[in-house]
Amino acid sequence: MTKTPTLQRIHSIDILRGLVMAIMALDHVRDFLHNDAALHDPLNVQTTTPALFFARWITHFCAPTFVFLSGLSAGLSRHKRSSAETASFLIKRGLWLIAVEVLVITLGLSFNPFYNMLFLQVIWAIGCSMIILGLLLKVSGKLVLPLGLLLIIGHDALNYMQPVKSPFEAGLLQVLFTARFYILPLPGNHFIVFLYAILPWTGIMLLGYAVSVIYQPNYAPQRRRTQLLYGGLGLLAFFILLRFTNTYGEPQHWSVQRTVVRTLLSFINVSKYPPSLLYTCLTLSFALIFLALTESVNNAWSRILTVYGKVPFFYYVLHFFIIHTITVIVFYTSGYTSKDIASPNAPFLFRPATLGFSLGIVYLIWLSIVATLYKPCRWYIGYKQRHQDQWWVSYL
Repeated sequence: MTKTPTLQRIHSIDILRGLVMAIMALDHVRDFLHNDAALHDPLNVQTTTPALFFARWITHFCAPTFVFLSGLSAGLSRHKRSSAETASFLIKRGLWLIAVEVLVITLGLSFNPFYNMLFLQVIWAIGCSMIILGLLLKVSGKLVLPLGLLLIIGHDALNYMQPVKSPFEAGLLQVLFTARFYILPLPGNHFIVFLYAILPWTGIMLLGYAVSVIYQPNYAPQRRRTQLLYGGLGLLAFFILLRFTNTYGEPQHWSVQRTVVRTLLSFINVSKYPPSLLYTCLTLSFALIFLALTESVNNAWSRILTVYGKVPFFYYVLHFFIIHTITVIVFYTSGYTSKDIASPNAPFLFRPATLGFSLGIVYLIWLSIVATLYKPCRWYIGYKQRHQDQWWVSYL
């Protein structure tokens, strides 16, 4: 009797996920605690500094990698579930993630118990994408890859369309394809802020799900690493060539600046809201190359990153509350009072425009927060292992 190959945990996936979770926290610490975050756009190549640009730009790699790996992980779950069970699980988990985004992440971001503003970010996008993926699997798994590629490659064509006139159609287009801080007013001085358009991110998740086939137990590891490496290099070359043309795939054209460094910044400054084709190519190229080069890596740094990568949801939720709690402490120790808690045009409480520190101090706070989260993440890994027979653990 032939024994079915067992799916081994691929540590390079956990390492990469842990790395992007750590880098992601830098962006959120900068948002809350950099004294310039509320005043200037760090990606404006005319006014930014290279150091500030890098602090924001490097975090561009986090969301697409995380969404891609979410699709990849969903694909790996096929090994222990039937297609129907996988589809149902993805739909239920997607709904659960949307609820967490609205009720938990929004509170961590705003510290507003009245929920005047609901923020729909990456967890919302992942939740919606999981629901769409689950529904696709109920129809036909063969649709996943072609639809994913169509969404990634084709959604930039909307940049060339005439704006729709109907407010309903314009709002729907924003939510599905083009949202960049689209605000939907609700009764009673409440608002929904759509930071992530659904379908461009769904395309990235569907691509991750399709790529999971090379991680099945009977797939040759050397062949997988070669395909990932050449796939990543190919995406990077495609990005460079298409970016030079200033034609399709990126609404922000690059231009020659007053220095070579600023010209380079202009060239690599690609759009995250929504994720353009070239943004996706640039970020996922490095993700694929990283996966190829780290599959056999086992050292102290990889083991540390693996801890964060095994419990990304736990890390993600907890880090918002830690960052905002530190912000409250800084708020009061800096001399602000209760009358300053809510600032005009500020979506978060306890975040006046002038609050915060220099970029160097922001980096120190970021590293401290990431280090502080190491032991709680290790504890939670053990907790999950001790309760892995409980149905609800898979949703966390």
